[in-house]
Amino acid sequence: MTKPAITGIAPFFIVNNVPAALAFYRDHLGFTITFQGPAPDDIFFGIVQRDAAMIMFKDVAVDPVPNYTRDVKKGVARWDAYLHVRDPDALAAEFSSRNVTFSEPLKNTDDGLRGFELKDTDGYVLFFGRPR
Repeated sequence: MTKPAITGIAPFFIVNNVPAALAFYRDHLGFTITFQGPAPDDIFFGIVQRDAAMIMFKDVAVDPVPNYTRDVKKGVARWDAYLHVRDPDALAAEFSSRNVTFSEPLKNTDDGLRGFELKDTDGYVLFFGRPR
């Protein structure tokens, strides 16, 4: 029997301002806004997508809590999302051309990956990369 395929996963980030989060992902990271609402004058939920990567955002009137803020500075849970990228060098070049600031530059990591990290407008840390 063939197992049904799971074709994606979408992190759900609590944010301070959904329109600002959507604009960052669209303007800086090249995502497409696929939903914002529920109404044009009341945007407290949104979704962005780029290829198979989708991220959902919601403003629920509490502060965001990125993983690195929870781990008492031990550095063991610094990412909020890992985005698999076949060519992290090309993506880093694209993001650099959009003046995106990396919190960790493109490099080969000690744990066998090649990629880079950045923080979004709410402090969530995204790793873009692949196994070496």
